[in-house]
Amino acid sequence: MRARTLHRHENGEGPAKVNLMNVYWLEQTEANVPAENDWLSANEAACLKSMRFAKRRADWRLGRWTAKCALSVCLDMPAHPQVFQKMDVRPAPSGAPEVFLSNQPVAFAISLTHRDGIAACAVAKSGAPIGCDLEIVEPRSDAFVADYFTTEEQALVARASPADRPRLLALLWSAKESALKALHEGLRLDTRCVTVTPLARSFDLNGWSPLQVRYTGGHVFHGWWQNTDNILRTVVAAQPLDPPIPLNIPAHFFDSVSRCA
Repeated sequence: MRARTLHRHENGEGPAKVNLMNVYWLEQTEANVPAENDWLSANEAACLKSMRFAKRRADWRLGRWTAKCALSVCLDMPAHPQVFQKMDVRPAPSGAPEVFLSNQPVAFAISLTHRDGIAACAVAKSGAPIGCDLEIVEPRSDAFVADYFTTEEQALVARASPADRPRLLALLWSAKESALKALHEGLRLDTRCVTVTPLARSFDLNGWSPLQVRYTGGHVFHGWWQNTDNILRTVVAAQPLDPPIPLNIPAHFFDSVSRCA
């Protein structure tokens, strides 16, 4: 699928073309992950073996499984354990995930996130940094707002209705996490170094709504958010992007994995 081109005027000097990048989105749950580990690469199997805690192991396996399913669709490769073994999702020195196929780097940008037994993977067929995040919409304290949000964001929260407040806080926090991942820094940075601005005038519970994140270092990230079933999703990129494209996995996709496992 080709990126859409947006025409706009800048500084009154005529039309400028902005190519909107495509980001693909896939979610999986723990129930989707095979019981065996024969779909992991040798490096991944060794990494899994070193993990002591069951929850950490389960979350890590879920993230790797979701990434490999998404990459298989994007690379048009069969869902076969032997194919998955050749895919290696490795942490870069920054901690950001990088993709290797048969030990060769793949020029895709990916971001992984998981929360409460659900994992999401965002994939972009470009080198532009991306970040994604999942959050539960739940009450958060005034102290949380004071500690982690900028003055501008605190003012936005103060204007929100009681009914909208939990969703707005989940949106702001999730977009911060996504932007910090796109910066390849994560929570090593102060969350107040990024300021989130929802761009839609009202909440759209059925689709993706636009947002923007400004970093004090000068970067501006473009993004989208969605809230369904009490889960709030965000994705951001270093360049303008279309709403995330859900990956449609063929019905036989997982059957082929189970038959070959």
